[in-house]
Amino acid sequence: MTENAIRLERTFAHSPEAVWAALTTPELLAQWWAPGDIAPMVGHRFTMDMGDWGQQQCEVTAVEPGKSITFTFAEGMLDTTIAWELEATANGTVLHFEHAGFNLDTPLGRQALEGMGNGWPGLLARIDQVLVKVN
Repeated sequence: MTENAIRLERTFAHSPEAVWAALTTPELLAQWWAPGDIAPMVGHRFTMDMGDWGQQQCEVTAVEPGKSITFTFAEGMLDTTIAWELEATANGTVLHFEHAGFNLDTPLGRQALEGMGNGWPGLLARIDQVLVKVN
């Protein structure tokens, strides 16, 4: 069976606080991913403006402030979950990323897994550009 999740790890030469800000501050999130009024509070509902893919409904389901955030993504369409976890290292931060829950029994689910699997590495690489401005 094919795995229905995208898992990536990226190391940044920036503090966990800076990486956390890039993930959870709407103005910074919009610079590397897409506009959305994210807030690191469980139960917070927000919308991500995914351009051609439309407005995607999201809800924060778990938060460990400064360390991890999990939210549902594209409710009613993909119904997936995105999780970001930060790990402090001697010279920066490791970001553990997981986008899971793709329905591989549907063409949309399979296309989304393939498309996002190709897209996420480049998106996560763009966080560096935001962090350079922050620090």
